[in-house]
Amino acid sequence: MNTSSAGANVVKISFKEQMLQAREDAIVDTVNRLLAEKGFDAMTVDEVAASVGIAKASLYKHFPSKEHLAAAAMVKVMQRAQAFIAGLPAGGPPLDQLKAVARWTMEVQLDGEMPSLPSQNSSLRAALMADRNYMDGLMDVSDRLGAWIEAAQANGSLNPGLPAIAVLYTLYARACDPVLEFLKAGGQHSRDEILEMVLSSCFDGLNAR
Repeated sequence: MNTSSAGANVVKISFKEQMLQAREDAIVDTVNRLLAEKGFDAMTVDEVAASVGIAKASLYKHFPSKEHLAAAAMVKVMQRAQAFIAGLPAGGPPLDQLKAVARWTMEVQLDGEMPSLPSQNSSLRAALMADRNYMDGLMDVSDRLGAWIEAAQANGSLNPGLPAIAVLYTLYARACDPVLEFLKAGGQHSRDEILEMVLSSCFDGLNAR
């Protein structure tokens, strides 16, 4: 093996590029936290810059607008979701796969790492619709969940009378379910108990069994 030619294929990142990437990661993580805490409308660019410890002018060198900041945070969460789904055991029961994804989204929310979803007519929504990375990730996740939903309906483990798209949106809603924070703030239940209660209400319903 020609080690010199193999080494030539390795792309070296300069120290400056590493520092820039580290700063961008810090910015996105901060935006993610602020979006989870207060949402897009209440978050300010000044607040992001102050939290990261950089000047607002420096922040704008990385992200040209508040919408681009929030979109970067949403893309990162979408990539995390894709990685989680890819790591699930292949061939598992479709209902178990759906429950695992729903539980993961709720765990991320309880950890304060799930950005609040944008409203239907917000400027952030428009920015996300124009972001290729976000839309590709959303379509990938939706396709994977949709396949499991249809398989679970086919084998009778999910109500086949519900449109698959309604089930999909219901699962997405667990990522921003306020019930989680209400139960957490009440302090009467453990984290696992909260997750199991909300999962049960989502998948089993509220009727006595």
